[in-house]
Amino acid sequence: MEAVLLTIHIMVALAMVITILLQRSEGGALGIGGGGGGGFMSARGAGNLLSKTTKWLAIIFLANSLALGWLAANRKDAFDEVLSEPIKAPVEKQDNQLPEIPSLPEGR
Repeated sequence: MEAVLLTIHIMVALAMVITILLQRSEGGALGIGGGGGGGFMSARGAGNLLSKTTKWLAIIFLANSLALGWLAANRKDAFDEVLSEPIKAPVEKQDNQLPEIPSLPEGR
């Protein structure tokens, strides 16, 4: 399920980037599809279509992001079960003696 949602998420993100870049730039920044007259649609009709397409792609992107976040928050992994159990450290016999310090050989 997550793989399908991730694939849809990537496709919607790419489509949204393309539709945003195709829109007419009002500030002269990055718009690449706004110049020149003549085409199968008028400038106003193309602008409305691109605006509506961008709006719906953004809605789908947001809904898909929320669904992916919900799936990630409610996922039950095998590691969760292992980590939820308390870890018991092995109990070793503790001596109150310090380890013996090695000494240098007598000849030196």
